[in-house]
Amino acid sequence: MTASPRTEIGVGLISVGWMGKVHSRAYSALPVVYPELGIVPKLIIAADSEPSRAEYAKDVLGYAESTLDYHEVLSHPDVDVVSICAPNFLHAEIGIAAAKAGKAFWIEKPVGRGAEETRAVEAAANEAGVVSSIGFNYRHAPAIEKAKQMIADGKLGRITNIRGTFFADYSSEPNGALSWRFIRALAGSGVLGDLMGHLVDLMQYMVGPISDVSALTSTIHTQRPIQQMGKGTHFDVIEGGELGDVENEDYAAMLVRFAGNAVAAGAVGTLEASRVAVGPRASYNIEIYGTEGSLKWDFERMNEFDVAIGRSGELLGYQRVMTGLPFGDFDHFQPGPGMGLGFDDLKIIEARKFLESYVGRSHVNSNIHDAVAAAQVIDAAERSADSGEWVHLEPVAGVTAAIR
Repeated sequence: MTASPRTEIGVGLISVGWMGKVHSRAYSALPVVYPELGIVPKLIIAADSEPSRAEYAKDVLGYAESTLDYHEVLSHPDVDVVSICAPNFLHAEIGIAAAKAGKAFWIEKPVGRGAEETRAVEAAANEAGVVSSIGFNYRHAPAIEKAKQMIADGKLGRITNIRGTFFADYSSEPNGALSWRFIRALAGSGVLGDLMGHLVDLMQYMVGPISDVSALTSTIHTQRPIQQMGKGTHFDVIEGGELGDVENEDYAAMLVRFAGNAVAAGAVGTLEASRVAVGPRASYNIEIYGTEGSLKWDFERMNEFDVAIGRSGELLGYQRVMTGLPFGDFDHFQPGPGMGLGFDDLKIIEARKFLESYVGRSHVNSNIHDAVAAAQVIDAAERSADSGEWVHLEPVAGVTAAIR
């Protein structure tokens, strides 16, 4: 499909929660942030099983229609692409249905409750030949894009070791509601599929495929107050409620080895994730070390990173670099360094990559193969935590981690 000077793309949305709103704002902002693309998303129809959310999609977000049945989104003749923002346990079902309906889809992670479900979505997308994009939003921070390019260009030399910590406090309150995120049948794994999935993808995107995993996990708050399905939010605090069991992990740690490539042959590292840390709000850190230099980045200060190059001279050690015009898509949002981007801006960039791929211009967006690559690392971590043994992984074809 070749884009015309002005290409209208019909958008369908499934689930009008927080992430559905973020996707919708990203589509609406795209022609303003990237006018040169000539891509104009048209908000056609949104689905949510909660009537008030379905109406919100029309009255506030600007969709022409709304429905309580997501199948009506997939069967709508004016819908070209679909955003899938439903809870985890519905991702695979809806992703497969979208592919069978011939709709390109942008789906939040984790795509499935484990690698098996994720591979089923991959198979459906492959069979239908539809474009896919995954909500690995941290890839798109200008500092990350610059760091990835520095690594690929050999600025850090050969990568020797990495360290990643994705620590958050969103479940640190023991009386936080027992939402679907804590139920294995609904969420699959806990912090592994949530935060660790992002961290794994980020490391594979920047450094290369992970080939071997050794892991341990822990559940710190083993019971929480029961929350009625469909009521309230994950962040609700319930005092004195009936308790139910937390069925997945709050904390996870991994030792990893990377598959050999020109940049990271023999690289090793550690990855940690916690959803119950007291102190970090969204402290998502990466450190990447090479034979000629290293760099560090923290999402809580996403518009800067620390870099050290060389082992001699007067100015040794880390220098703070503010993201600016040469870094990623920064110049589409701000005129100069010091005026930073926010979380929602990363989703606008993600929307741009998805829709450009849909019209056939580029293939730099994350895709269903990246989702499989991350999911198999998470599955390996669960198996390793159970057995105490290392787990070896085979490479996944078609991932963007291979782009250099």
